[in-house]
Amino acid sequence: MASTGGLLLLFLSCGISISDNPEKQWVGTWTTAPQLVEPRNMPPEPGLSNNTLRQIVRVSIGGDSLRISFSNEFSSSPTVMRNVQIAASKGGDSIDVSTAKTLKFNGKTQVEIKPNKGITSDPIAFNLKERGDLAITIHIGNVPEDITGHPGSRTTSYIIQGNKINAPSFSEAIKTDHWYLISGIDVKAPDSAAAVAIIGNSITDGRGSGTNKQNRWPDVLSERLLQKEDNRHIGVLNQGIGGNAVLKGGLGPTALKRFNRDILGQSGVRWLIIMEGVNDLGATKDSAAAFEVAEDLIAAYNEMINKAHEKDIKVYGGTITPIKKSFYYTDFREAAREKINNWIRTSGKFDAVIDFDKAIRNPEDTLVMLPEAQSGDYLHPNERGYKMMGEAIDLSLFE
Repeated sequence: MASTGGLLLLFLSCGISISDNPEKQWVGTWTTAPQLVEPRNMPPEPGLSNNTLRQIVRVSIGGDSLRISFSNEFSSSPTVMRNVQIAASKGGDSIDVSTAKTLKFNGKTQVEIKPNKGITSDPIAFNLKERGDLAITIHIGNVPEDITGHPGSRTTSYIIQGNKINAPSFSEAIKTDHWYLISGIDVKAPDSAAAVAIIGNSITDGRGSGTNKQNRWPDVLSERLLQKEDNRHIGVLNQGIGGNAVLKGGLGPTALKRFNRDILGQSGVRWLIIMEGVNDLGATKDSAAAFEVAEDLIAAYNEMINKAHEKDIKVYGGTITPIKKSFYYTDFREAAREKINNWIRTSGKFDAVIDFDKAIRNPEDTLVMLPEAQSGDYLHPNERGYKMMGEAIDLSLFE
């Protein structure tokens, strides 16, 4: 009988892997929440069918191998991707061709994503830099009329006619500031690595931040985590949707409906930040409705907390930021906001509180956002406001 050592040498000499590296795991490094693309945010001409789409994303943590997820969840017919290539971005529409690699799906380069479904690529070796920009270039076949994507990318994508999958640059491309089809990236990371997932609305999605600057408050958090040695292996997953609501209405699936997909369904999540509810309040017509929505939001937060705790995920509550002077402001909505924030701060249901309200409110009038932090509508922060929000988070929460 061969010795254990002899068997090990035999396996290694034959190139057989005994295990898939037990010291590493899949952890999310980038996400965006899929939704049905509204008519005003559809791809411009020449459209996606039989053309090539190049999209840029900035990841959080790095790794030496990755897998990418694509979504056709809100589409009523299949989407065909004839070829998908990844490469390090050189800025704008240009890629570093020396890094280019082709993704496969069950060993094939072409894949059909069925309606109401998603798909994840086979793992591929790739030197993904932390906070690096990755270009995902797709030569697309047929696409449905109802497209799945994420309108609030705050990042420019490039559409060019025909098959230009290998083009180093897309200088003649049509530009559009939306993402289509892509939904997430996981990396193989050390066993100590983990991710923080954030569920939110346009304030998390980054309305008011800079296009192609990647300076939403979750981006600020990611950069701060990477600067601290103990936190260098923590991914940040932004699951904000502009116009989203927790309970009903709004754009995209409500936070309650998408919670399993966008939070529990992500890889390596150890922490959750909930920062959502202002759109629910903004839809209320009177004080009775606002009071009812406040109670329902508290119940919804409890539901999300309990689901996350069942998965050993710590949950941090983000207070709702000021609304005075905004188009949402009324006395009864303000009273409901204060009721919710008081519950977030004092109920003890959250594992910790991140007081975004306090971080950007005007100390001379605490119901209104600091003038230097607001983007012009007194509801959404500007770039400085998002920096203040990201810097208000205690990094020890992620140790």
